[in-house]
Amino acid sequence: MSILIKPIITEKATNESELFNRFTFIVDKKANKLEIKGAVEAAYGVSILSVKTLNYPIQRNTKFTKKGLVTGIKSGYKKAIVQVAEGESIDFYNNL
Repeated sequence: MSILIKPIITEKATNESELFNRFTFIVDKKANKLEIKGAVEAAYGVSILSVKTLNYPIQRNTKFTKKGLVTGIKSGYKKAIVQVAEGESIDFYNNL
């Protein structure tokens, strides 16, 4: 079971990483903060100061169309914001 699913590379997340040394990941829903800290330290070789987690619920929507009632589901996920120690950094683009 992999704890880190993928990094989030958006404009807001990139700004946080440049200014405050915080990096954002989508992680496994059952992972706790200690497991996330250990996985990031092992994967990227950096020391972690703090981990903040956010749980996003499943989003359901329904639409009335010509074909009738159409339902859709957007799956839920867990996001982790990891603050790296001063002077260290994570480079997501080095192994492309």
